[in-house]
Amino acid sequence: MIFDWIANNYIEIFGAVTGILYVFLEIRQTIWLWPVGIITSAVYIWVFLTGKLYADMSLQVYYLAVSILGWYWWMKGSGERKEGEKGRGGDARTGDVKHSAEQHLVVSRLTFKTGKALIAVLILLYAGLYAVLSRFTDSPVPAADSFITSLSIIGTWMLARKIFEHWYVWIVVNAAASLLFFTRGLYPTVLLYIIYGVMSFAGLRAWRRTLQG
Repeated sequence: MIFDWIANNYIEIFGAVTGILYVFLEIRQTIWLWPVGIITSAVYIWVFLTGKLYADMSLQVYYLAVSILGWYWWMKGSGERKEGEKGRGGDARTGDVKHSAEQHLVVSRLTFKTGKALIAVLILLYAGLYAVLSRFTDSPVPAADSFITSLSIIGTWMLARKIFEHWYVWIVVNAAASLLFFTRGLYPTVLLYIIYGVMSFAGLRAWRRTLQG
């Protein structure tokens, strides 16, 4: 029965709903994505723990920390004024970061130097996570779990810094995660990541319009 299934999976379903809301707010560059992200991460700590996806569970703890940091960065901004926004106020109803044209963090492109550093961090993260998962846990998918977790760590940091190319990272993550979670029977989460994938392309297009220069 559908109602029995909902009753047995309501926590995961709730996490999927808040996750979709999170990406919608991310596309809109609305600062309220961070508190929603905190709620979503708390839910998925439990979901991944019960699914024995330990790296993904640890990733949610990281998300909690970065959500707090990202919230601060987006509010504090870079001290730059976005071109064409002189004298404009924000919308208090939406919490859009445009509430402070003087300081809000603007969308930027990934620099070559930062890209090299992130690739190095990705390799180190993957190697470390794979070693831990394959040797010290009963994870059935240490390679896939480590890859998705490592790339997600990079993507979340890029989002917190409002780097445009983070959307490309999420496209890869969403595709890989959809396959992994399907094999683990986490079907509401599979649907969530498929929706994430579609929304990633929408976010890529929306953020491109806000790039300076």
